[in-house]
Formats: sequence, structure tokens, C-alpha cells
Amino acid sequence: MIEGFTKTVIRCNGVDLAVHRAGQGQPLLLIHGFPQNHMCWESVAPQLARRHDVIIPDLRGYGESSAPTNDPSNTTYSKRTMAQDMADLLTALDISRADVLGHDRGARVAYRFALDHPERLGKLGIIEIVPTADFWASWTADLAMAAYHWTFLAQPAPLPERMIGADPVAYVEWTLAQWTLTKSLEAFSPAALDSYRAQALDPARVHAMCADYRAGASFDRALDEADKAAGKQITAPLRLLYGAHGFPAKSGNAAEIWRSWAPAVEASVCEAGHFVMEENTRAVLAAFEPFFAP
Repeated sequence: MIEGFTKTVIRCNGVDLAVHRAGQGQPLLLIHGFPQNHMCWESVAPQLARRHDVIIPDLRGYGESSAPTNDPSNTTYSKRTMAQDMADLLTALDISRADVLGHDRGARVAYRFALDHPERLGKLGIIEIVPTADFWASWTADLAMAAYHWTFLAQPAPLPERMIGADPVAYVEWTLAQWTLTKSLEAFSPAALDSYRAQALDPARVHAMCADYRAGASFDRALDEADKAAGKQITAPLRLLYGAHGFPAKSGNAAEIWRSWAPAVEASVCEAGHFVMEENTRAVLAAFEPFFAP
């Protein structure tokens, strides 16, 4: 649990989502990424809850939310399906409109929410990604080595599930450490690490995480390409923050990539690897507290 937050379980779009909530004010939805869960927000969420109604779900397949089996078309864990989960969650909470901040896979859910449900979105915060189709298109040999998990996890079941299952704790610890600037686990609290290890020990959640990336390599990528070809735009104000040593920094001009999707983009870079909230909490708060201020 994040200090000061309470947990409920809410049925949304056919799955049960574990939802953590605290604070008052304009609703702010925080969406985590891989291989994490709601605990990735533990350093920034209490501060944001001083001025916002902060809502932190575990995405389907992660944390304590439902982990359904993937389907042959890779739609069960598509970002469109997950964005519908978020829309249904807001409806269940009687919230018509919210600001959204996402990291990693959660940021992919966040921008899909912006494209599919623009009437439900106030402002959009993005941490440490460029859009899925653009990321695939930017691959070089160096980026392919850094982001190998995009192709590994997307392999047909059960190959990656079996390989991770041979030593799931070692896999998740190695992944977390390798994507930080210090190449260590020092940025993560003991409670957060325990939750990530427990998640990795559940075969259903390992399958879900692989399915998340299978969707990214197929359904999500194709949907992005179709939307871009059609000129679809994110109309909400967009604030981007990424680490100087993370993935967007390796994929070209991240701010300009986002400006091809949205007319109003603010962007900044901070000293961090991929896990920006834990590695540089101060930079996250400096970027997003003013952006989401009423």
C-alpha cells in the first residue's frame, strides 16, 4: 500500500481492478508500467494527493487486478482495451473527466485514452515513452539491444513465459536494475520490490505482461499507424518528461515525435534512467505539479 491511500476493487470492462485512492480536488489518474504496479507511484502520489483526487489502478494483469488469458488477436491486453478499463473506472467512480499521468505501458494506455475518449480527459502527462508505432519505426541496432524485451516478450506463448518462469525473481530484478542509471535496485523501496517480485512469481501475471507486449507488437502498432495516417490528434495539453538515459532518449527527438500527434506539447529531460518516478522524484513533481495545477 502507498501511505495514506485506501484500496478498493472495482469491476470495469469485465475485469476487477485494484484501485488505490487518496486526496481531494481535480481527479488525477496515475497509470503504471512494466514490470511494476501501483507501487511505482509511492514517492510522488502522496505529494500529488495534497491538491488532487489521486486514483491509482493496477492495470489488468498487474498487481492485484484480474489477469485474464490473452486472445488470439491480442486485444485482451491492447491499449484500447486498457483505456476502456480506465474510462469504465471513471464512470464507476462517478467522474466525468480527469487528468491522466502515465509511465511506460501506462503512458501508452494514457495516450490511447486521449485518442479514444477525448471527452473524458483534461490534461495528459507522459513519462518515458514515445508512441508505440513511432518507437518501432525508430529501431536501430543499439535501440534493439536496449529494448530487446519488446521482441522477446512478444514472442508466441509460451516461450517467454517459460523462460521467465525458470527464475522470475531474477528476471524482474535484472530488468529493474538494468533500466536505471545506476544499474542497481537502490531506487526502489523494499515494499515496492516485494510487490514486483510477488507479481513475477504469478504465472498468470507473467502471461499478462507478455500479452501486453504481444498487443504492442501487433494490435497497438497497427492502430497507431492507422490513426496517424488518418491525421488523428491528441487535443488535450500534453506534458512529456523523460530520462536522459532512458528509452525515448535513444529513439530520436522525442518532443518532436509527440508534436506530430498533439498541437500543444511541453517537454523536458531529467537525469534518470527509465524509472523516472523513483530515480528522480523531484523532477517528476517539478514537471507535473504546475502542469496539473487547477
